[in-house]
Formats: sequence, C-alpha cells, structure tokens
Amino acid sequence: MALSCSRLRSRLSLIRLSGLSTNRITNGFYLQELSCQSRLPLCRHFTSSKVRRGIGRYVSSRLQWANAKYEGFLKRRFPRFFLLYHTFMEGFKMLFQDARDVRRIKTKMLVDRVKFQDLNYREMEKLRQFRRDLIKAIPLVIICIPPFANYIVFVLMYFFPRQLLIPHFWTHRQQLEFRRLYHSHRAQHHQPVLKELEYTSHQVKNGHLQSLLKNLCAKVQSGGNPKVSEILAVRRLFSGAPLAINTLNNNHMRYISPLLFLTPRLPGFLIGRRLNSHALELFQLDRALSRLGPHQLSESELKQACYVRGINADSLGTNQSREWLSQWLQVSSALKESEVSLLLHCIVLLSANYPGASSHH
Repeated sequence: MALSCSRLRSRLSLIRLSGLSTNRITNGFYLQELSCQSRLPLCRHFTSSKVRRGIGRYVSSRLQWANAKYEGFLKRRFPRFFLLYHTFMEGFKMLFQDARDVRRIKTKMLVDRVKFQDLNYREMEKLRQFRRDLIKAIPLVIICIPPFANYIVFVLMYFFPRQLLIPHFWTHRQQLEFRRLYHSHRAQHHQPVLKELEYTSHQVKNGHLQSLLKNLCAKVQSGGNPKVSEILAVRRLFSGAPLAINTLNNNHMRYISPLLFLTPRLPGFLIGRRLNSHALELFQLDRALSRLGPHQLSESELKQACYVRGINADSLGTNQSREWLSQWLQVSSALKESEVSLLLHCIVLLSANYPGASSHH
C-alpha cells in the first residue's frame, strides 16, 4: 500500500513537471511568434515612410528643375517679363519671411508678456512696417488666390506698381524712384506747417517763448538749419495748448498728416487720434534706437530710419545720414511723452533745409 502511494506521487510529480515544461516551451514559441508578427507592421511603416520621403524629394527636385528651365526660358525670350516675374517671386518670399518674423515677435510678447516699448528696435520697426505693408497688400493677396490669377498681378505690377504694390514687389530702381516721389509730396507740406506754426505762435502768452518760437520759424523759412538747443528751448510749448496734438486746429493737423504719409481726408478727431498714435510710436522707436545706437544700423536700415523721420537719404552719404539721425535722437531723447507734438514738427524743422536731402533730389 505504501509502495503504491509512493509510485502515485512520483507519477504526479513527473506529469506536473512535464506540463510546466510543455507550457514554457509553448509560451516561448507563442511570444517569439507574436514579437515577429508585431514587428511586421512597424517594418512596413518605416519602409513606406522612407518611400514617401524619397518620392517627395524626387518630386521636389523635378519641380525645381522645371522651374529653373521655365525661368531660363523667360530670361532668354522675355527679359522684361522675367524681371517682373522674379520681382514677384522674391517679393512673396520676403513677405512670408516678414510674416514669420512678426509671428515670432507676437508670440514673444504674448508668452513672455513683453510690451511694445520693451522690444528692441528691429522688432519694433518690423511690426510697424509690416502693419503698414499688410494693409496695402491685402487686395493683392486676395487677387492671387484663384488659379492663374498671378498673371493679373503681373499686369498690375507693370501698370500700377506704386499705387497697388508694397515695396516687397518693387524693383530697386522703382524703390528709389517712388521714395523720391513720396518725399517730394511730403516736402510740399513743409511751408504750410511752418506758416501754421508761426500763426499759432501769436497765441503763446509767454513773451520770451513766443519770441523764441517766431525766431525758430523765421530761421527755417529763410533756409537755415536750427540747432538742437534752439528746438529744445521751445519744447514746453508743445505739452499744452495751443501746440499739443489734441489742441491743434484741424488745418494744422491736416498739414502734418502727409508728413507721416497719413491721409488728411478724415474728420478732425480721427486725424488727432492717428497723429497721437503715430507720434507715440515714433517716440518709442527713438528710445529703442538710442539704446541700440545709430552706428549699429546697416546702410539700408539707416536710410529707412532717416526716411521715416523726414529726409530722403538716398542722395546722402552714410556719414551724413548718421549725423542727421544723431541730431534727431538728441532732440527726441530730451523730450517727454507729453511733448511728442514737437517730434512731429521736427520732421519739418530738421529736414526742410538739410543739405542734399531736399525734395528736388
């Protein structure tokens, strides 16, 4: 009896061991088969993604080749049309790059809670110029949306480049020509602004300040260039009536608006708001430019900075342009925010008779 029980226990143990080993082997085969099956879709995924990338590179290279052949054909057979086409394509590249830069700056302002006046000069200037360009470019972008509509844009570029296009789509020759034209229109308002300033001087009650202002106007009207000290001597008059922006008469404001390339054909209260907004923006730009230093500007940035502030520097040398801009910044850095009206008048006072920068150049 004892012997039969021991034999039974030994057989059960053998069956248990054999069962465990069978399960282990079966599980091993199952896991190996499962891992192979799970790798198959992954392999297929990597293979298909490589194929797609390869096809994408091939298509891209063929498109670049076709575009180069097309441009070469235009350059040989239709050189004038090629110039328009090239200007159009490069203009859109610059416009999209500016849009990316503006998006980056706006994200920085939102995420890091940076105010406009705390941006660096180049970021401020990028936002200012892009806003002006975008307003003018919206009709052009809308026209380009339908298929083959870019040919309509070519026609517009050819016949109405100044009226309809932004500087991104101007040739270098057109940029020089149009800047000269816009500046000549701006210079036509120098004398009307000076006459309004002289007329308003009679309303100044302080006799000494009234005399200083009259002498300043007379000097500019007679062809002279005022010193920084002569301009700053009357700055107190521009923080309140009758020469603060919100106290100027409508005619005075309408003569100042074209100095900033703003339309004067608006109600007086709207002109006043726009002038005040642009004056504060210019004031903040000057603060940022003073922190950077005019010597840090490239030649194109220097010319643009001078142009915004009242002179066409295309006919000036680099040293002359920097000298004039430094003079402007001396005045601007001494002003308070409440005296920004004087900054707008400096567009006339500092630029009307500056050598080499008059409207006939």
